[in-house]
Amino acid sequence: MDKVKNRWLIAASAVGIHISIGSAYAWSVFTNPMANSFGWETTEISMAFSIAIFILGLSAAFMGRFVEKQGPRKSGMLAALFFGVGVAGSGLATYFESLYLLYLFYGIIGGIGLGIGYIAPVSTLVKWFPDRRGLATGLAIMGFGFASLISGPAAAALIESVGISTTFYILGAIYFIVMTASSQYLAPPPEDWVPKGFDSEEQSGGKQIKPDLAQLTANQAVKTRRFYMLWFMLFINVTCGIAIISVASPMAQEIAGMTPIAAAAMVGLNGLFNGLGRIGWASLSDYMGRPNVYTAFFVIQIIAFFTLPIAYSALLFQILVFAILTCYGGGFATIPAYIGDIFGTKQLGAIHGYILTAWALAGVVGPILLSAVYDLTNSYNATLYIFGILFVAAFGLSLWIRADINRLRNKQEKPDPNMAGAELN
Repeated sequence: MDKVKNRWLIAASAVGIHISIGSAYAWSVFTNPMANSFGWETTEISMAFSIAIFILGLSAAFMGRFVEKQGPRKSGMLAALFFGVGVAGSGLATYFESLYLLYLFYGIIGGIGLGIGYIAPVSTLVKWFPDRRGLATGLAIMGFGFASLISGPAAAALIESVGISTTFYILGAIYFIVMTASSQYLAPPPEDWVPKGFDSEEQSGGKQIKPDLAQLTANQAVKTRRFYMLWFMLFINVTCGIAIISVASPMAQEIAGMTPIAAAAMVGLNGLFNGLGRIGWASLSDYMGRPNVYTAFFVIQIIAFFTLPIAYSALLFQILVFAILTCYGGGFATIPAYIGDIFGTKQLGAIHGYILTAWALAGVVGPILLSAVYDLTNSYNATLYIFGILFVAAFGLSLWIRADINRLRNKQEKPDPNMAGAELN
């Protein structure tokens, strides 16, 4: 036992990786400098970020099995290589003033690093924290949400002092070093490991680790209803949340009459509430249970989205948007623990990767849906009501999956001798 690694240092290593790849959320810092220097359109520049997020979801799905087979250390180092090269290569793209090179390096190569780096430490943390899954995954994914608070100002200062291309070279090198160093300590726990003192606590009636609903492979998981319920719940949560993020400032000015400066300040605070939601909701899920937390997300957002069109008060508008952002961040942080509860930890990384394809698709659907409806109606109200209806559907799914989980738990407690083997669905 003396040779067993410290699980809190494992968590710190995970944060190191996520705070590096989370710098992607600070992409907008580069928008104006590149537009002014190279004459590129804002939409052309933001496309690099959109490609990166889309590739994140795809690479997480395709590389999930690699993470499970090769382990978090090798996976983290591979993520460091792809993301470091992607960011540094963006310096070459700006040096040659090539948008296509930017899409290749930041969008595709960097996106692959994002996907591998996102799932590699999270699946490991779930195994190290069977008693506090939500807290552990919340810590790491909070790092992803908060990263822009560090990388944004740092990138802006570097651009001012050394220029755009050199900024990418420096940041690429820093991210590669931090991610590689963080990866060295990552490792899964020994087989049948439990936190120190947990056995005695269980015997004395103290803390107990609730058994997982099942221990399924990724191939088995995707054949269950519960997989698709989780997928659609995350898809709806991300679609609506990312759409709000993309137009928060103009929406605040149109609906609540906020000034551009006040709206910009609100946008800055969005990142704070996004990050707080990740650690807050995920930690709370250890006590409330993951099904209850996801149901709470949808109840809050049903109220928020149906209220926003008439939130003429700037204070009320901001409260509603901040509430949505906490649920948006909390959805990302809680989903890995939810997956572990339902499908076990046998191939959690691979299953998590498949679920994250919902993020890849939502990152495209959300902004496009909002823009299309706004162009037709010249108002954000219709879109907000559509999103509210989507959350009603998500609320229904959250109740359905709870009933499904309870049904299977009851079946496990009172097995039917005529139903040999476990029913996956």
